[in-house]
Amino acid sequence: MLPTNIKRASSRLVVYAAAALLVACNRQGNADPKAQAASAMPVKVQIARNLQVSDASEYVATLKSRNSAVIMPQVEGWITQIFVRSGEPVGAGSQLIEIDPAKQQATVVSQRNARAAQEASLVYAREQYKRMSGLYSAGVVSKQELDQAKSALDAAEAQLEALDAQLREQQVQLHYYTVHAPRAGIVGDVPVRVGDRVTTSSVLTTIDMPGSLEAYIYVPVERSAQLKRGMLAQIVDAQGNVMAESRVNFISPRVDDTTQTVLVKSVIANRHDRLRTSQFTRARLIWGVHMMPVAPILAVTRLGGQYFAFVAEPSGGGFLARQKPLQVGQMVGNNYAVLDGIKPGDRIIVSGTQFLVDGMPVRPES
Repeated sequence: MLPTNIKRASSRLVVYAAAALLVACNRQGNADPKAQAASAMPVKVQIARNLQVSDASEYVATLKSRNSAVIMPQVEGWITQIFVRSGEPVGAGSQLIEIDPAKQQATVVSQRNARAAQEASLVYAREQYKRMSGLYSAGVVSKQELDQAKSALDAAEAQLEALDAQLREQQVQLHYYTVHAPRAGIVGDVPVRVGDRVTTSSVLTTIDMPGSLEAYIYVPVERSAQLKRGMLAQIVDAQGNVMAESRVNFISPRVDDTTQTVLVKSVIANRHDRLRTSQFTRARLIWGVHMMPVAPILAVTRLGGQYFAFVAEPSGGGFLARQKPLQVGQMVGNNYAVLDGIKPGDRIIVSGTQFLVDGMPVRPES
């Protein structure tokens, strides 16, 4: 018994020998056309047709939220309460975190007491001016004494207004010790804990509102001349499936001197929340759409860096397999876009290509 691999090799050699014999007979013109048609190898063919093929390029992109807020305190101090948890939805104005307000509360109380004392001084200054006015009318006091009383009244009123302003300022400052949500949304990570001391540069959390994202696409400067506002931009997954698409609405006039890229932005509708803020993803820019023939991937072979496909060409009432060198473009589904080598209407052989040689008689089947 011969091993299986030897049997297979022998079968292939027989097929190759028969194919070479048929080709030789065909070239010499000695074969009977009917016999040639009867001995032709049956192959499946696909008619080449024009399809819309997009001229596209893929680049790295970063997704950023158009409705995201980074929450940082406006005062320093120790955290005493945290009112929310990560992932919790909150409304605009909701309390998020409290920073120890005791010191500021004491300052506000002190300001209120100072205002109350100044308000009493103002009442006295008004009464004093009223008495001086009566005495001046009776000729008991001089004009200078009346002016002094009026000056004291004016100073008391000005001092009270100043204390009012200081009290309002301290009350506003006290309001900052409770951090509120600037908008409705979802609470992000809360990296701080009760007892932590925070400053005005500490990040407390983030508030993200579900909705559209903005794709930051970095395009090499060599292709910047082809960029246009309104061109189609797509966000694709690892398999090349389109997850979202939009139009380019911003092209930076400057080139990044570090990466030599041009920043392009596009607003992406985040349907079903499939995308995330700060996510790295792939963006596809569509430069244009063209009509060109396509060839099935299974029908295309590559030898020495050159692509080839077999085409069934009519010859003397039958068909011969002709090997065509191809210039292929990008993949369109399960096909190659063919830039040169195949034209619409050609019968592309999609089966048995490993047994074919150029000029071999074939019998096309749909």
